[in-house]
Amino acid sequence: MTQAIVATSETANNSIATEVSIPKPEEQMLWTSADLELMPDNDSRYEIINGELYVTRSPHNKHQKTCGRFFTVLDIWSRATNLGEAEIGAGLIFGNNDDVIPDVIWMSKEKYADLIDDTGYFRGAPELVIEVLSAGTDDEKRDRQVKLKLYSNHGVLEYWIADWRAKQMQVYRRENGVLKLAMTLFETDTLTSPLLPEFSCLISQIFA
Repeated sequence: MTQAIVATSETANNSIATEVSIPKPEEQMLWTSADLELMPDNDSRYEIINGELYVTRSPHNKHQKTCGRFFTVLDIWSRATNLGEAEIGAGLIFGNNDDVIPDVIWMSKEKYADLIDDTGYFRGAPELVIEVLSAGTDDEKRDRQVKLKLYSNHGVLEYWIADWRAKQMQVYRRENGVLKLAMTLFETDTLTSPLLPEFSCLISQIFA
């Protein structure tokens, strides 16, 4: 994901000048999906995890290219097999206090029909979620810990965390009800998944 700060209601309604983590007052109510409707329409991305608001900035160009390549290989495979749908930058609403925008998701045709609502958001967990890391300790912690727990708790079957700088990715798969690290793939490896029959992709193709 892109670089983020944790914001309070006061910082969200003003321009964000610095990249700092601002603790929420004890008495402040949790952020909800309804609050996102009041956010300014600008280049920032707003997500809520466990009632905390994360404001993300425009990402690095290589981050976006990596997202696009994941989407492309999944979309080509999905069109060829007619087994599912890939989406880039789609909204996932798990509940009133968990409203996020993963970099890329994939879901089966059946899941797609069950989850999508009239506004174009998905209300529930897709089978696969992909997040592409941005630089920074806070950003990596969010994707590797906070979002891992979120996706695990809500039933995602696979979670891929891609690091375009190191040209490697981690694959988490659901085991005994939770997402656990199954493997780490490097540039010379080939990516496959039990969710995607006969799908394969060279890691070097993603990080080219």
